[in-house]
Amino acid sequence: MRTRFILIGLGAAVLFVAAAHAGNAGDGGFKVGDRLAPAPAANAASPYREINWDALIPADWDPVKAFKHMDFAKLKDSDPKAMEAMEELKAAWNAAPIEPKMDGARIRIAGFVVPLGTDLDHVKEFLLVPYFGACIHVPPPPANQMIHVFPKKPLTNAQLMGPVWVRGALKASLTDTSFGAVGYRIQAAGVETYKEH
Repeated sequence: MRTRFILIGLGAAVLFVAAAHAGNAGDGGFKVGDRLAPAPAANAASPYREINWDALIPADWDPVKAFKHMDFAKLKDSDPKAMEAMEELKAAWNAAPIEPKMDGARIRIAGFVVPLGTDLDHVKEFLLVPYFGACIHVPPPPANQMIHVFPKKPLTNAQLMGPVWVRGALKASLTDTSFGAVGYRIQAAGVETYKEH
């Protein structure tokens, strides 16, 4: 249910972004908004619990609560009300609360890579985001839906929006980045290319 609200909010934000449907060349066939499927079965011997992105959202948080009164379909990109709504959305999502129970949890999670830096042959840090296109083709997700990842070893030949699994101890840590506020960080014990099965 919470995922639906986030996607509804994302849909509203997309109305304000002219480049929301950029081409998909070199992206592995993903489309803007696509999410990765969970692994078929968790490895019981692993010290890392596999989670989905909803686990990072407090149960009582509604990401679109402040915007339920708005009819986004009636707004055009150039409308000052649209720009004002986008700024309100950005502020609300930058202040998105973290799930306190996840602080310190040893997790494994799948997501897409948004490198922080321009050298894709030596990525020392990146954002992990829940859906394809986040921060690049569409506005960033709420702070509680982004993880600032510091891999044990820099990634080589990283792909922008490349799908990966990340494992490590999650920390609640609000950080400002060029893409917006990030609610979690992880010193990754491992980063592997995503494989569904």
